Formats: sequence, C-alpha cells, structure tokens
Amino acid sequence: MTKEILKCSFCGKQKADTNLLIAGLDAHICDQCIDQAHGIVVEESKHQNIENSSELILKKPKEIKEFLDSFVIGQEQTKKVMAVAVYNHYKRLLQSEENDDIEIQKSNIIMVGETGTGKTLMAKTIAKMLNVPLAIVDATVMTEAGYVGEDVESMLTRLLQAADYDKDKAERGIVFIDEIDKIARKSDNPSITRDVSGEGVQQALLKLLEGTVVNVPPKGGRKHPDQKFVEINTDNILFIAGGAFDGVKRHISKRLNMAAIGYKSTQEGGDIDSENLLQYIIPKDLKDFGLIPEIIGRLPVLTHMNPLDKGTLRAILTEPKNALIKQYKKLFEMDNISLEFKEEALDFIVQKAVEYKLGARGLRSLCEEILTDAMFSLPGSKQESLIVDKSYAKKHLNRSSLKKLKAVS
Repeated sequence: MTKEILKCSFCGKQKADTNLLIAGLDAHICDQCIDQAHGIVVEESKHQNIENSSELILKKPKEIKEFLDSFVIGQEQTKKVMAVAVYNHYKRLLQSEENDDIEIQKSNIIMVGETGTGKTLMAKTIAKMLNVPLAIVDATVMTEAGYVGEDVESMLTRLLQAADYDKDKAERGIVFIDEIDKIARKSDNPSITRDVSGEGVQQALLKLLEGTVVNVPPKGGRKHPDQKFVEINTDNILFIAGGAFDGVKRHISKRLNMAAIGYKSTQEGGDIDSENLLQYIIPKDLKDFGLIPEIIGRLPVLTHMNPLDKGTLRAILTEPKNALIKQYKKLFEMDNISLEFKEEALDFIVQKAVEYKLGARGLRSLCEEILTDAMFSLPGSKQESLIVDKSYAKKHLNRSSLKKLKAVS
C-alpha cells in the first residue's frame, strides 16, 4: 500500500517544499498560498472601503475652511472663496441626481498669485479633504491638436490614472491647471503664424471646462495609437486654474488710476494698497493680460493669493500640520536624532526668504541648504541631537550655491 503524498490543493506543492501545510476536511493549503490569499483579502477590503467611501460627504463651507486652515497659513479671503466654490460645485453634483429642472452651472476657479504663495497646496488640500482624485497639469506643455506637445485631453488621462482607472471616480475629480497665464494670447495683432501654444490651447480648453464627453486615451496620447479610448464626461469635474500672471499688475494699476479720476470714484475707492495690487483684480484685467473672454466666462470664480510677508512665512515654517520644521524633525527622529531649531535661526531663514523673494517654496531650499551636511553625516554616527542656531544657519548658508540662488531670484 503506497503512502499518500501530502500536497497543497491550491498550488500543488508537496509538503517537503513548504514551510507549513495546514489540513482541512478534504484539502490542504500551504503557508505561501495563505499569505497570497491574505493579500488578496486585504486588497479587496481596501477596494470595498473606497467604494463605500465614494459616497460624497458634503462638508459645509466653514468646515472646508477649517480644514484648509490646518494646512494653509493666511490667505483668509481665498480660503473662503474656495470653500464656497467647492461646496457649491459638489452640491451641484448631488442636485443632478435629483433631476431638478433648474440646472446649476459649474464653479470652476481661477487663482492669481505670485510663485510660492500656495496655489497648488490649496488644490491638493481640497482634494485630500474630499477624497477625490486630483490631477495637476502644466499648461506650458500644451499645444493645439496636431502640433508637437501635449493635447488638452492629456489632463484627463492623468485624472483617470489618479483615480486608478475608475471612470466614475474620475468624473467627479479635480483638475488643477498650473501656469494658466503661460497660454495667454501673445498679441492682439493678427499674425500669419498660428499661436498654437497660446490662444489655440485656450480654444481647445473651452469645451472641457464647460462640460463635454471626451474620448480619453488611458495610457496617454500619441505613443500608444492602438489603445481603446475611455469616454469621460467633464460635466462634474472641477477645474482649478492657477498662475502668477506676471505683469498683470500693470493692467490693474492702469485701471485703478483711470478709475480714480473724478469725485465719485475717489469717494468709493478709498486708499489703494500699492504693495498688494492683486487684491483689486477683476476679469477685465485677465482679458487685458491675454485670456480670451470665453475662457474667463468658464472660470467664473476669480480669487487672488496675497504675497507672503515675514509673519506668514514664519508661521508656515512651524504651524501647519505638515510644517517644514515638523517634517525635518520627523526625518531626524527616524534616525534617533533629536532636532531643535532656535527662534533666531527661524527668523534668519525667514529674513533670507524675504530678501531673495523666494516665497514659501524658498523656505524648503534654505532649510535643505542648512541641513544637508547634517543629514549626510549624522545617520549612523553616535550623535543623538542637533541644535540649529543662527550661527549654524549662517555658516551653512554662506556658500556658492546660495549666491547662485540669489542670482536666480
């Protein structure tokens, strides 16, 4: 009588080839198949949680602003405007399910602000709060269809990828179009050459912003010509556009000076803050800058980002949930090293950021410059703490790389 050879009923491995073979009523399973099955169960439960959480929980504007407050310092007016626009947009989604006769239009947003003031951070934070996919795209690489560059539909490919190719989830996501000012009309004068990366892209964007069904290549545009297209309806996608609009202040200043002529306008206008002219921006200024009226009409919510002063930059370093200093402390903590920044060092970093006009993004560059040597040499050493004071910061910033940084600014 031959002895029965025990083996896994799933993968067929014999008992000798496994670490553990567990017997059931009529079958056996090995440790490797258990691990694999456990992984599948965990993955499935994640997907179920995502599906269950895909029910839109609509927060009130005040709650949206409170969430923004914990990640974005300052910009009070912009946070209010964004909170209301996002609230109205997702209310519109819920209204469309009720088949009401009154159709609410989209609340697409355009943000104007200098570099490093937090435009992208604002969009990322809102997407994080709503648990919706976010695609951040750069308008500078886009051209009209048929020219070298990316078609406008490529932004929807990125949104689809951000939604793990879940079409329904992508159709209520957020697209952040960065550098929107770079596709401004180059000139008002008619020309024999086509403006393929300027007005041409604006024209191509119109339908997407308003709402249409677009055939989207899931792997991207021209590299995979044989792929099947996915139909995406942009009706419920929230578009947020951001740009520095360098030079728009001239148009604002010109308009304000013209408006200040006469008794009535002076009485209503009051004093003009010349340090922050962006707060007076209106759609006409964007038109004068080079955006076509049709695209301004499809980005009805216009808001601005205030320039960052010393107080705001100082707060950005330490106060938000993911503040820079907290991030660096965590990085050092993972190597069992305690990091401490003296107040004088923080003030020095802020002073340099203001001096070089680098914005919030510059704070990171300065911190990296100060801490690179320590991050290189301390892991694996016996040193358990690092205190950064003003002299330490000054010593590590007096380098040729910082001179280059100053030259760029």
